[in-house]
Order: sequence, then C-alpha cells, then structure tokens
Amino acid sequence: MSEYTISQVHPTDRRSLSQIDRLLEQEGIRRDSNLDYICAMYDEDYQIIATGSCFANTLRCFAVSSAHQGEGLLNQIITHLMDIQYQRGNLHLFLYTKINSAKFFRDLGFYEIARVDDTLVFMENRKTGFEEYLSGLAETKTDGLSAALVMNANPFTLGHQYLVEKAAAECDTLHLFVVSEDASLVPFPVRKKLVVAGTSHLPNVICHDSGPYMISNATFPSYFLKDEVSVIKGHASLDLIVFTRIAKVLSVTRRYVGEEPLSQVTGIYNTIMSAQLPLAGIDCEVVPRKQTEGKPISASGVRQLLQKKDFTALEMLVPATTLDYFKSEEAAPVIDRICRSGDVVHY
Repeated sequence: MSEYTISQVHPTDRRSLSQIDRLLEQEGIRRDSNLDYICAMYDEDYQIIATGSCFANTLRCFAVSSAHQGEGLLNQIITHLMDIQYQRGNLHLFLYTKINSAKFFRDLGFYEIARVDDTLVFMENRKTGFEEYLSGLAETKTDGLSAALVMNANPFTLGHQYLVEKAAAECDTLHLFVVSEDASLVPFPVRKKLVVAGTSHLPNVICHDSGPYMISNATFPSYFLKDEVSVIKGHASLDLIVFTRIAKVLSVTRRYVGEEPLSQVTGIYNTIMSAQLPLAGIDCEVVPRKQTEGKPISASGVRQLLQKKDFTALEMLVPATTLDYFKSEEAAPVIDRICRSGDVVHY
C-alpha cells in the first residue's frame, strides 16, 4: 500500500481547506465552524485523500476520498486525532456520526450514548461513562415531587434567580444543572459559583454539573444538518433523549424552562420540549421571563453592561452575590475577556 502522510492543516492554508471542503461535501457534510484542530492525509501528489478534526474533547468532520475507500484511512485519521487529544490531556472523548457509520466507531472502541432517529449517533470512548454519570446523580435522588432546570447562567441574573425560586417553590426537590461546557465568556467555575451563591437561600435546590452529556451549542455537530432550523431541532432532540434518561434516574417528572421572547433558537427549542417531554411522562413548564422597566432581563444585557462597567445599571439586573463578584478584583480577568469579545449578544 502507498505511504501517505498526515499533518495538521492551519486556518491560513486556503488550498488545503478548499480540498477538505470538497471532500466533506462528497460525504454530505460541511466544515464545522467550531474546530480547533484539523488534519489531512496527503497522497504522493500532495492531494488530500482523507480528513478529520477536533473541537475541545470531540472528534468530528471525517471524510475519505471515494477513490481510497477500503484502505483503512479513516482508522488512521481517528488514531491520529486521538493521539492529539491525549497529548492535550483529553482522555474522555466524544463524537457524533451518521447512523450508518456507528458500527465502524464501535469497532474503534466508542460506545453509543444516544441517537436521534436516522440523523446521528452520539458516542464516547468509555464503555460505562454515561452510566457512571447517572450513578453519581442517583445518589442525590429524593422522595416527593422532583423537578429539573438546566441553565448556562452566563452570568447568573435576577431572571435566573426568579426562575429557580419559582421552580423550587412548586416542588419538593429541584435538580439544577449548570452547563459545564466551557464555551461561554464567563468560565464554568465562575458561573457555577454564582449560581450556588444566588440560590443558597433555597434549601431544596441541588446543583449539578451537566458534565459532557447535556450538549452545548458549541459541541453540537451542526455540520450534519442542512439549515439552522434543522440544527436547532436536532440539538433539542438529542438533548431531550439524554435528559429523559437523567430524569428517570432522579424520578424527575417536571422540567422548567425560561421563556426567551428575543431568541428564535430558544423559542424552537422550547416548542420541541413542550411537545416531546410529556411523551416521556415529564411536564414542561415554560416560565415567562422576569422583566425590569418593561424589558426581559437577559444575560446578554448584563454582559453589555459589564463591557461598559456600568455597575449602577447592573444592580437592576443581577443578585447582590453576582454584583459583588463583578465588583471584586477576582472578576477583573473575566470582565477583561468580556470587554475584548466585541459582540456579546448571542442568538
């Protein structure tokens, strides 16, 4: 068999990226906008015949030239990407693949977590990874009516606090999941710290890390799907399949979500949740957003004020615990990151 070479493709290498895009198109996918490592396999004429990529601890965007199918090239690409991930210290890896490719990845040591109809399969390289996560959650199971709430809290606002207080008042135990994917301007340790501080007066709230199983927008593989609405629907469907298994372990029979009148993404997501969760025996409560001066409180608005360092206006939008943090020296690097990010309004 011919000797082929694998090497990293840099964002400035337009020639290689153009070849990669054509190769991906043959597989019916497009290059993901969320990639932090791209590799390509080159033949003797320096033409790209296979490719694969990473984002955080996920593997994605695989393709092999039709002229080289059956040569084991994808196996080599996956091995290379896993080596890169291990060098980065990422030992727990995830990938999304089409249904007809799942068996190939199972043979490489990946295990299915969930699948969405005929669209995609979500997999990890630990046989009992998801089961161990569920076992940890099971230790917090309580009697009575249990509900759940999932939030990013980027950062924690009075709107978030209002949602948690309302949910906690209507159940015996509220399992509050903080999205732990670090794809937000406010880092996860800070987001969780502010959530815990801002809900400390509610004794029936149990805070959990979402772990890698509640999928963020950043890690969801939009490159599989044709348009933005399909991406939102696919993301919601996969998230709800995973959440339903989490809810079963905790005997959760109700999920609270905040209304997002300014967000098309969340609007579609909430509609899908309202339709699908009851089929799994879980009520979906969409709570109208808390307002101030006639406008919904939003984390985006808080980030805009942080860019301006307008702490007076911030008092109207965040709990005292959040305000105290952002006034402290500890918050300086986070505020600087927000200031340098440009547009802080998402979706």
